[in-house]
Amino acid sequence: MKVRDMDVNSPLVVVLGTGGTIAGTGAGPDDVSYRAAQLSVEQLLQAVPGLAGLALETRQVAQIDSKDMDWSVWQALADQLQEVLARNDVGAVVITHGTDTLEETAYLLHRLLDVHKPVVLTAAMRAATSAQADGPRNLRDAVRVAEHAAAQGWAGVVAVMAGVIWPGHAVRKSHTWHIDDAFDGGGDVPLGRITDSGTILEGMPWPSPGRGGWSCLEPGGVPPRVEIVTSHAGADGRLVEALLTQGQQLGHAVGGLVVASTGHGTIHQALTRALEKAELQGIRVWRSSRVARGGVLSREGDHWPAAGTLTAAQARVALMLDLLGVPCGGMKD
Repeated sequence: MKVRDMDVNSPLVVVLGTGGTIAGTGAGPDDVSYRAAQLSVEQLLQAVPGLAGLALETRQVAQIDSKDMDWSVWQALADQLQEVLARNDVGAVVITHGTDTLEETAYLLHRLLDVHKPVVLTAAMRAATSAQADGPRNLRDAVRVAEHAAAQGWAGVVAVMAGVIWPGHAVRKSHTWHIDDAFDGGGDVPLGRITDSGTILEGMPWPSPGRGGWSCLEPGGVPPRVEIVTSHAGADGRLVEALLTQGQQLGHAVGGLVVASTGHGTIHQALTRALEKAELQGIRVWRSSRVARGGVLSREGDHWPAAGTLTAAQARVALMLDLLGVPCGGMKD
């Protein structure tokens, strides 16, 4: 843990580092090949002159490429979040993250947060050594948003990328390599924007914090196994059958399946038959969509629940929480 210079007139912002491209390094400024999670969160802050003199505390929770995010890292992150958010001197938390799984972590924290304080996630599409590095700007913006939100008494989970503030329950990666439009809200509008000079332009109200459920992430806990299957031309259901067989053999049975459906929640007939067999074995089935926007809304006569506007990855997190009994079902978000 490191504490930077403190301005007693500013709320303390704790910055939790988890790695990602924002902490990545390459061979040179023009090298598109890089290794994620090489720089510490303290090093990242030192590279942003606009943060000098602010009340900041840093902690390195993990140092991973976010493609490798897993339950154990979420447990470690939850442990640190609970500790710092309970402190009276902490006004807000910023989390540096990789872009690949940011939408899953943001949604998870949106569901679990039960403290009236802001939590701001940020990331980068370019490594820290790139000539186009976007991490310093994003980190500056995230800290300023966190400070501003704390001063205003706002609470909830948001993500800050490319000068835009997105709600944590809706943010998702929308482009594989662009910088300016790498993320969107899947239909939800931005909550605000940050100008190049750092001015925060307020927009929509922030999302309300969840109802809690941190206990589901207690160290040593084993999460329910939820997998994603995709409906597509020629889908035959054998993947579902293989998952069920493997789960029984390994002793970690599948508890739920999220279908990345075609269109508005439609599923190939052969895959449907396999899912019906899974349901008879006690497996929960939810439907999301593989389409980028619109999601799957509930309609009369639906056999399986619709995951609303959640992506398949977010719906997987929601179903895991649902199986754990965490309040506020994901399909209502």
